[in-house]
Amino acid sequence: MKTGIEIKNRLIEKIESRKAKIVVIGLGYVGLPLAIEFARNEFEVVGIEIDRRKIEQLNGGINYLVSDKAKLHEIIGKDKLRATSDYKCLSDADCICICVPTPLDRHREPDMKYVVDAAERVSSHLKRGQLVILESTTYPGTTDGLILPILEKSGLEVGSDFFLAFSPERIDPGNPDHNIHNTPRVVGGTTQNCSETVITLYSKIISKVYKASSTQVAEMEKLYENIFRAVNIALVNELALLCKKMDIDIWEVIELAKTKPYGFLPFYPGPGLGGHCIPIDPFYLTWKAREYDFNTRFIELAGEINTKMPYEISQMIIESLSSQGKCIKGAKIMILGVAYKKDIADYRESSSLKLLEILQGKEANVNYNDPHIHRVPTNGHFIESTSLNDLGEYDCVVIATDHSLYDYDKILEESKLIVDTRNALKIRGNSKVVTL
Repeated sequence: MKTGIEIKNRLIEKIESRKAKIVVIGLGYVGLPLAIEFARNEFEVVGIEIDRRKIEQLNGGINYLVSDKAKLHEIIGKDKLRATSDYKCLSDADCICICVPTPLDRHREPDMKYVVDAAERVSSHLKRGQLVILESTTYPGTTDGLILPILEKSGLEVGSDFFLAFSPERIDPGNPDHNIHNTPRVVGGTTQNCSETVITLYSKIISKVYKASSTQVAEMEKLYENIFRAVNIALVNELALLCKKMDIDIWEVIELAKTKPYGFLPFYPGPGLGGHCIPIDPFYLTWKAREYDFNTRFIELAGEINTKMPYEISQMIIESLSSQGKCIKGAKIMILGVAYKKDIADYRESSSLKLLEILQGKEANVNYNDPHIHRVPTNGHFIESTSLNDLGEYDCVVIATDHSLYDYDKILEESKLIVDTRNALKIRGNSKVVTL
């Protein structure tokens, strides 16, 4: 029987020679870029996905997340990456990356069913010499307290027979400057052997890898990243509302504050939070903190401020219409952008959708346009993106997401009234432009 060190060294040898087979569970915004990066670095990769349409697209060389379709087609053509819904491929894997969603349930508590399901499927195929990595953002204690007991049902011992680690994803969709390779990564292993194997693996595709002393530290580090952003976005949103009342330009304030070369990091106001991380992940820590009789007041206050922003924007729209003698009821309103950030096709938790629902609830006639998203759910049904050919027919145009594809000169020229929540127009003193 081989020792734990021998099993670890054998796995490391396979990783170093790029003979290790990689399985990525979940091919969304986290899993697919990871799978592609491994394949680009000459690893054989299998991605597990439950969506049949996505499987067909990927195996046909079509990337549904990014525009780099030619390179993906090349990877598929070299048999470096394939997608499947069959979990049997786990038995042949050397390294398994779990990249599944970690949403909140209706009580705003962690919904771990996707993580648990993935762990149970891995456990049923687990064999000696495998490395299992959780990338999904979660509360401290998940890897060792939830995943490990499930994997140990296999009868194998962590650190000797198999290896377990947590490495939080750092994906910024739509960011042209930072990708998986050049964005430093934090990793934390359950044991020293676990840490050594995960560092070896990620060092093959990531420029810098930093070791955390435990999985719990790595899990907390990821939450801190997202909480830092949530709190600072809430701060600048609150200041924007105050500056609006004081007739102070918050955007000019931010630009001037940016001139300080130390001790300041700019954040920008908007119609609210969106995406799969910032509106959700901080509340994983809020939930966990209750076990320690601890109230995370900053997180909860930030959540309250960010959640109310679509309501503040709706009130701004109502007041702007009123100043022109129009009522919100029956008003024709066009929302530009329903993606949660510019230049992506993701509307998860988008504040634009909340704003759309609020305005519909006030009996306004609301349409939207988004060059990246052609259909969205709202108030129990779906609506489709509308063309921008007749902007002059709308009583108000709301810039909710500042996509680069928009012709802002055209929007400014043809619209009667514009509520610019993103400072996309960068215009002051124009009677038909209202800014946050």
